Amino acid sequence: MHRRSITLCMFLTLGTLFAFAADKTQPAAKLTAAEIVDKNVAARGGLKAWRAVQTISMKGKIDAGPSTRPKLSPQIRKSSRQVSPKIAPAPPVEQVQLPVLIEMKRSHKSRMEIQFKGQTAIQAFDGTNGWKFRPYLNRKDIEPFTPDELKSASKQAELDGSLIDYKAKGSKVELVGTEKVGERDTYKLALTTSDGQVQHIWIDAVNFLEVKAEGVPRKLDGKMHAVDIYYDEFRPSPGGLVLPYVLETRVEGLKTTEKIEIESVLVNPKLEDSLFVQPK
Repeated sequence: MHRRSITLCMFLTLGTLFAFAADKTQPAAKLTAAEIVDKNVAARGGLKAWRAVQTISMKGKIDAGPSTRPKLSPQIRKSSRQVSPKIAPAPPVEQVQLPVLIEMKRSHKSRMEIQFKGQTAIQAFDGTNGWKFRPYLNRKDIEPFTPDELKSASKQAELDGSLIDYKAKGSKVELVGTEKVGERDTYKLALTTSDGQVQHIWIDAVNFLEVKAEGVPRKLDGKMHAVDIYYDEFRPSPGGLVLPYVLETRVEGLKTTEKIEIESVLVNPKLEDSLFVQPK
């Protein structure tokens, strides 16, 4: 099994999104960026519902990479002589999925737990500092985030995402134009945060819910690679919210993708701050 590094960008936007089946209708009217955001917020459950969310907990499965172990096929003996087995042609790639628990709390606190062979891997961010515990790599000590990981975590949006209360967060939104994402017509927005960071978000032109969003670029082989997150399998959720239950992260230059499938959601469970702080 190929083990990929687990990154925060896969789950910090989980509490923001929901969409219905795609419609082939073209955008009907010209809208401003503010009008598109207002429709987006309403479609996601409304501002009142999201402002009431202080914590969120989600259980599901996360792709841990393809199972690529070759299978041996026995060879029929034509004599009494022992014949060595041959390697059979590689079967279709099957993704190995592991149980995952994702917990988030205002402000900017997040924690991910992954179960693997009876061990629990943890990655957490307390809003300022981050830490990880990776026993499946035979690392028995708690490790702090690397500078790149800390920078990535600090750029992630609050649990309600980038567009909810964007003005209160000091952000600005502009309409770049319209663009096709797969078969969907979308509005492409550029959101500029208070520290000058720019993120592009694609909003479905029919149901006004996110189809795609830029993630934080990743450094691979000494180079930065663009990251995009796609949303699917959209369902109603507790608290009047609407969320995607499948998130697929695509990294530029990689053939494989990373996917999280959510199975259950709790809104406003009791989550102590100590869950996110690095143990001493």
